[in-house]
Amino acid sequence: MLLQRLSVCFKLSGGPRSLQTFTRSASQGKMPLARAHGKSFAHRSDLRRAKRIVVKLGSAVVTRGDECGLALGRLASIVEQVAMLQNQGREMMIVTSGAVAFGKQRLRHEILLSQSVRQALHSGQNQLKDMSLPVLEARACAAAGQSGLMALYEAMFTQYSTCTAQILVTNLDFHDEQKRRNLNSTLHELLRMNIVPIINTNDAVVPPPEPNSDLQGVNVISIKDNDSLAARLAVEMRADLLIALSDVEGLYDSPPGTDDAKLLDTFYPGDQQSITYGTKSRVGIGGMEAKVKAALWALQGGTSVVIANGTHPKVTGHVITDIVEGKKVGTFFSEVKPAGPTVEQQTDMARTAGRALASLLPEQRSEIIYTMADLLTEKREEILSANKKDMEFAVNSGRMPPPLLKRLSLSSSKLNSLAIGLRQIAVSSQDSVGRVVRRTRVANNLELEQITVPIGVLLVIFESRPDCLPQVSALAIASGNALLLKGGREAANSNRVLHELAQEALSIHGVRDAIQLVSTREEVEDLCRLEKMIDLIIPRGSSQLVRDIQRAAKGIPVLGHSEGICHVYVDHEASLDKVIKIVRDSKCDYPAACNAMETLLIHRDVLRSPMFDQIIDMLRTENVKVHAGPRFASYLTFSPSEVKSLRTEYGDLECCIEVVDGMLEAVDHIHKYGSSHTDVIVTENEETAEQFLQLVDSACVFWNTSSRFSDGYRFGLGAEVGISTARIHARGPVGLEGLLTTKWVLRGDGHTAADFSEQGSMKYLHENLPVAPSLHGQRTSN
Repeated sequence: MLLQRLSVCFKLSGGPRSLQTFTRSASQGKMPLARAHGKSFAHRSDLRRAKRIVVKLGSAVVTRGDECGLALGRLASIVEQVAMLQNQGREMMIVTSGAVAFGKQRLRHEILLSQSVRQALHSGQNQLKDMSLPVLEARACAAAGQSGLMALYEAMFTQYSTCTAQILVTNLDFHDEQKRRNLNSTLHELLRMNIVPIINTNDAVVPPPEPNSDLQGVNVISIKDNDSLAARLAVEMRADLLIALSDVEGLYDSPPGTDDAKLLDTFYPGDQQSITYGTKSRVGIGGMEAKVKAALWALQGGTSVVIANGTHPKVTGHVITDIVEGKKVGTFFSEVKPAGPTVEQQTDMARTAGRALASLLPEQRSEIIYTMADLLTEKREEILSANKKDMEFAVNSGRMPPPLLKRLSLSSSKLNSLAIGLRQIAVSSQDSVGRVVRRTRVANNLELEQITVPIGVLLVIFESRPDCLPQVSALAIASGNALLLKGGREAANSNRVLHELAQEALSIHGVRDAIQLVSTREEVEDLCRLEKMIDLIIPRGSSQLVRDIQRAAKGIPVLGHSEGICHVYVDHEASLDKVIKIVRDSKCDYPAACNAMETLLIHRDVLRSPMFDQIIDMLRTENVKVHAGPRFASYLTFSPSEVKSLRTEYGDLECCIEVVDGMLEAVDHIHKYGSSHTDVIVTENEETAEQFLQLVDSACVFWNTSSRFSDGYRFGLGAEVGISTARIHARGPVGLEGLLTTKWVLRGDGHTAADFSEQGSMKYLHENLPVAPSLHGQRTSN
């Protein structure tokens, strides 16, 4: 049964100024408000607080590609999202198109059916003539389609126990103040009863649209299409957010599809002159220009606006919820323009300056890094003062655990170590970019070189580690890469000072913008979607952060490891002294590090020996909490708490102990439960050790050394951007070499492929040529 249709109208005399009348009515208790109407939200992240939301569904979203009938699957996913938000306690309203398309489908069917019956009656046994459809008038289609459209919405929302109500309005009805008040009252009453109003222009009686009459300035808005209707409704109802779904990703600075068209993440009222509009969508009477004008009108009235694509099959199912969650979808209209550049602008600046950085001489890049190292010492007091502010805030908040507080803290000794590491990087940077890896004489006067080049733009996301900033900055400079840094808010002051230091050093050779610190309220997930701007993401932080980034960065490679589940296997032929030293250092030196031991594997013959007792005594002395693996627990009458999972990264003074029959079983355990990070064997049997080193498939495999050696600084890399457990590009501690890729350069003398065909006069030689110590552009003679 269809809900009762309401045809109501209202008058708006002067855009946002007419809210005075609306406010008087509300103050009399007739219309409860969702919020005090004022400024729109300044940032996307604020959209999570949106209570009252208008969703406008354009014709291209609701209708099928042939414009005859509705896109039912797309509409069902939109209804699901609206119902979910409604059930969360938000107040949802829909401004919909689709009546004309639905009616066109229905009328075509009826006309074809009636034509076939008439021809059958008049033609007797003669073959039916070709039937042609008359041009269907839009108002008739709307009249035939309104009831069916509403019945469809009602049926879909019923699946989510959500009620709906239909409201039809026309532009001619917008001149009666009493009817306008009636509309407000009706809508508020429906929202109060948790009913979703579905609003549409009454296209069955609407007059033909007048050219250029949809908007007349910002104070008067005429209801010509559903864009202007949605904007007017949003302002009248004091909605927090208007989501306008169309068939384009959002607002572009030039017509979509043109070579230089760029999707605008955020649009500000003063940017209208920089936009070139294209043609309208395939259906409907509005275009992007009408959408922008309506959006700006709503924005001035205090309603935030997002224009997004509601037709893309990969995003339609979550486009509305993503917008409400503050994710970077479509174009967000904001009245607050940030003081600095957007993250997209920062990335462009970094890439341009990064190319200039890569073109510098090796000595110049080395000079920049030496300058950074010197500034760490010269500006020690300024750095430590900024870090003190971060530490005080973190301690006072009481939300940061001790291991993270330790990472956040900077000290004079840490800065000294950083400076030493940077100077090591400066030395190693001399033969990095442009190094010839391979030289081949393909044929006479045809020489091929493979040379090292920067990857491009790196995005490094790090938590609670301000010392990470100068390390990765130096590595990016040495490798000629542009760098985008996103640090945690807990280290904001420290990161700001260290970034200024890096840019000061870069300025000596005019490449200051090559390293950018993202200080805007940018979500990590949004940064991971900039696949056309960022070439590699390097997360530095918790395993949860790394996993989140790996899930979000579908189009950008991620270098890192999600977990550091490191094992130490104690063989029955191990030295007691070495075991105690290695186990203590691997677990207790820095428990929060990714290269700390998490599981101690014990040969079964060690279990009943004095060696095992001393291991346990040492762990107890170091206050290490022990969790028993299933097999270890079976040997004990009174065991420690049994481990919940053998794939646990504790990151604290805790570890698991498990028993294995021998080295091969230890290898199997590592492959099954480890994270391919760092694994250690302690034994005096060289044959057993070498077999372990060969069989264990981890980024780092050690014999009789602590797992804590898995570190770029200890490897002599100067510093590292992280430890990778991936199988391609870079593995283990990633230093300077891991931030380079290669390209092929071929030098000839008018050669063509035809020269080497059967009919050609040349033959391939493929002679390998010496490559050391030359750099690209400084070739040695043959």
